[in-house]
Amino acid sequence: MSWLYSDKLGFMKSRISRTIVRLFLCLVLLACAASTLPRVFAVKNETTTSPVSSLETANKTAQFKLALPGYNYSFPRDHRAHPDYQTEWWYYTGHLRSTSGQNSNNNSGKTFGYQLTFFRTSLLPQETKRASKWATREVIFAHLALTDESNRKFYFTDKISRAALGLAGALSTPAAGKPDIWLDNWQMKFEDGSGGEQKLRAFGSAEDHTDFGIELSQSALKPLAIHGENGVSQKSEGRGRASHYYSFTRLKSEGKVRIGAQEYSVAGESWFDHEFGSNQLANEQAGWDWFSIQLDDGRELMLYQLRLKDGQIDPFSSGTLVEKNGATRHLKRDDFQIEVLDFWNSPRSKAKYPSRWNLKIPGENIALQIAPTVADQELDTKRSTSITYWEGSVRATGTQTGKGYMELTGYAQQFNGTF
Repeated sequence: MSWLYSDKLGFMKSRISRTIVRLFLCLVLLACAASTLPRVFAVKNETTTSPVSSLETANKTAQFKLALPGYNYSFPRDHRAHPDYQTEWWYYTGHLRSTSGQNSNNNSGKTFGYQLTFFRTSLLPQETKRASKWATREVIFAHLALTDESNRKFYFTDKISRAALGLAGALSTPAAGKPDIWLDNWQMKFEDGSGGEQKLRAFGSAEDHTDFGIELSQSALKPLAIHGENGVSQKSEGRGRASHYYSFTRLKSEGKVRIGAQEYSVAGESWFDHEFGSNQLANEQAGWDWFSIQLDDGRELMLYQLRLKDGQIDPFSSGTLVEKNGATRHLKRDDFQIEVLDFWNSPRSKAKYPSRWNLKIPGENIALQIAPTVADQELDTKRSTSITYWEGSVRATGTQTGKGYMELTGYAQQFNGTF
């Protein structure tokens, strides 16, 4: 129980620091034009220049690296930060079941979904020496969400801080005694050389002031899967409109969940994504629908469809089928079909989100019906990325059964090429 109380003390202390830097971050975010959110990059030019490079003479002609074909992944190096790329995230989702709990006689068997994501945004393509200790090259964002499926409740909070003065950071090389990514009291760390052993920890307060948090140890049950072709996951037509993208698609998860005064010991399975690149959404793209499904037959499925403003689906939509032994098959747009069956209307944003789908992969004899475990899993990230989107726990039935997560963007507002 002490981990949550120590986190709460750290949270209160960090609030003072965030107040001091809030004005700075507002200016930075205006310059960045909110340049990070999960899944998709796009850019108007073949190379992308720092959004604040005019502030630094040394960076006037500097450019971020693009995600280009032929990239050779190197692990464990690629598990950590890539500051030469503008945008990067480390993303967890998972499904947990309580094995015991405190303060109640009936806590075994409760089910939860969770999401924890750390985002890193580079402001300058090159490191520039500046006298101030407040100076930073990067901003770190994070989102934490917990779905109490048994009670049909959803909790969410988000954070933002500069990567300076120890407030936040993402390491490109490991350091003894330090997490690999952290923001205040939220952190994750790769525990071994392969990256398959991980620990994560986050605690926060939801909008209704409910304190909640997770502390989990993760162990890879399968080899990592690299998405896309030739080292890149292409998101739109054009050089560099892509990301480098890989996943641990099935992790054994053990640890604790806390909601209010109630703490649960939990076990289950998680999914981990890591992406990095230097692009933003193209002008013609309105948003995306992204699925990650862990099938009960031992396979996993990742699919995304990019929606265009004219209502069509971008031909660069794609996915990956991961076999039981870890072998992967790249899925092109014509290999799968997604049909919306129902919608849910948000009482807050007034957005109309798809809420039930038919998903078919004819070549693999897969026909699934996907439905959320809780209808309202909408996130309003007003304290960090200022984007409203839906991301939550889902279940799959049909030719196979399984569990997963679904992310829906561009329904509350279109991105209009800036992101």
